[in-house]
Amino acid sequence: MFIGEYRHTFDAKNRISLPAKFRKDLGRSVIVTRGLDRCLFVYSKAAWKKETERIAQYPATSAGRGLSRLMLSGASEADVDSAGRILIPDYLKSFASLSVKSVVAGVNERVELWDEAAWDAYTTTIERDADKLAETLAPKP
Repeated sequence: MFIGEYRHTFDAKNRISLPAKFRKDLGRSVIVTRGLDRCLFVYSKAAWKKETERIAQYPATSAGRGLSRLMLSGASEADVDSAGRILIPDYLKSFASLSVKSVVAGVNERVELWDEAAWDAYTTTIERDADKLAETLAPKP
């Protein structure tokens, strides 16, 4: 399970370091793809296999096809180098509007990469609305 948020910077070659605490569970090669909320999702190969099985269950509706295309066509395999860095392709960096300063966030079975300013704005909103969100997710009696 991945938890926590870490501030990292991209180097001149579009590489970003993964937190040391995440590296063992991610392995030597990861899958990076377009995520939701304009961030990138990073999966271990085992978690990616589970995710693609889940995606295969989407209905053949416009929404199902669109989300499948977003996730699968945008996927890229990245090797973790000896310094714990991964190379992010330009098209993915552009999709998430990643600048030099970024946030690497652990979100259960995946890691998310966010532009630092976008992450700060997003978390401000979520923190402000957390009580309302919790009420909408609470089971009905």
